Amino acid sequence: MLEKIRGMIKKEKYVLKISMPRHIAITTDGIEKWALKNNTPYKDAYKRSFLILKNTIKLQIRLKIPILSFYILDENADKENESYPYLLDAIVSMLNDLANNEFVNKNKIKIFVLGKWYHLPGKVVDSIKRAIGETKDYDSFFVNFCINYNGQEEIVDAFKFLGMQIKAGKLDPELIDKDSIKESLYTSYFLPPGLMIKNGTRKETSGFLLWDSVNTKIYFTNKLWPDFDKTEFMDAIKDYQKWD
Repeated sequence: MLEKIRGMIKKEKYVLKISMPRHIAITTDGIEKWALKNNTPYKDAYKRSFLILKNTIKLQIRLKIPILSFYILDENADKENESYPYLLDAIVSMLNDLANNEFVNKNKIKIFVLGKWYHLPGKVVDSIKRAIGETKDYDSFFVNFCINYNGQEEIVDAFKFLGMQIKAGKLDPELIDKDSIKESLYTSYFLPPGLMIKNGTRKETSGFLLWDSVNTKIYFTNKLWPDFDKTEFMDAIKDYQKWD
């Protein structure tokens, strides 16, 4: 066992010597499927899932990765699904915890929420506002939560914003380029992700950071999110480094 631990430490040190992605995007797919497969109540499955998420943020700090983005809730999610209320409750609990978390404060982690979260129930909106407000002055690390998010809608909203600028006479349509579109996205302030870790059994990006992911390397874990761990995270980074 001791030799195995030493081997893991040696491999991790080797990984740290090679270039690291500055922005990693991670999907949290498969929570409901995991709950059904393991005969676990949805409430407990989401509790486990967000504990894993917080552990992943700790890895972010340890590896000095500036930006993490998590895909938490699709705008097109089935609101009639019996697991949906438990997901909303888990989001509230997670954000309230992060808003007043010693680890977050110590490492000056700024929390952003991307998507049309303001359309969600009041308790969710309040928890989001609190997390954003409590961390607004931090700038050492950044954690983005995509909540009530859709990649195509992000681009549509960017075009609407540019259209309003044209209508107001503030923008010449001929001057629209990739940079002006990027500046109009929810993610305007962030570097595009260098690595996307796609959990779940479906080999698709689900429109996650659709505009920003054109050159993103994608790592498919083939695992449901509640089974995600440090080993998968490090394996994804090592895979990224093979192609960097």
